[in-house]
Amino acid sequence: MSETVVKTKRLSKEFIRDEFHVKALDAVDIEIHRGDFIALMGPSGSGKSTLLHLIAAMDKPTDGEIEVLGANLRQMSDKAIAHWRNVHIGFVFQSFNLLPVLTALENVELPLKLTRLNKKERIEHAETALKLVGLGDRMGHLPKQLSGGQEQRVAIARAIVTDPDLILADEPTGNLDAAAAEDVLTMLARLNREYGKTIVMVTHDPHAARFAKTVRHLEKGRLLAEGTLPADWAGAVAVRA
Repeated sequence: MSETVVKTKRLSKEFIRDEFHVKALDAVDIEIHRGDFIALMGPSGSGKSTLLHLIAAMDKPTDGEIEVLGANLRQMSDKAIAHWRNVHIGFVFQSFNLLPVLTALENVELPLKLTRLNKKERIEHAETALKLVGLGDRMGHLPKQLSGGQEQRVAIARAIVTDPDLILADEPTGNLDAAAAEDVLTMLARLNREYGKTIVMVTHDPHAARFAKTVRHLEKGRLLAEGTLPADWAGAVAVRA
């Protein structure tokens, strides 16, 4: 049996705004194993991004249990979580989150500044990551000199430069055209297939979900049974077929 990387039990997250209570995640049980490429799908407000942020320890649950890579995130201090995240998690954002004044190489090097690597080692690692995503000839370019697809590939390089155990991607193709999205999704699938990276990707796009090995659906904060689709997703099934 493959190693369990993520395990939750009745994981819940509630947001409270004055008299309004919103249950973004409602008693979710899920297991993700090493080498998985799983797509979390659902409409806006279904809880998929909330679940991703809890896995990354970027937010804290209201109730339930969550264990990621053997660590009980609810029992860790904020300082310990920050170090743990930098070592084990690579996060790919929809909006790229590159620093505009830094080159592609400098953006990718950033996470390594929290490690014990010296400057020469950091540059070597960043160059390797950029070559891996096909941007060996764009290392000195600023984000404004890159296309959207290239920016997202820089963001992927930044996410993998520390050789993380888990890559989390939140709508990674949301700001890309069809061709660039295909390129990024192919890159993620390659990282999973050839390098064994465990990937959890949030998406609302059935085409993007086709690149994953497993697709799970959330609806109103609840994780649907495996193989179950929301009642209004008949069109998505047709697209994926």
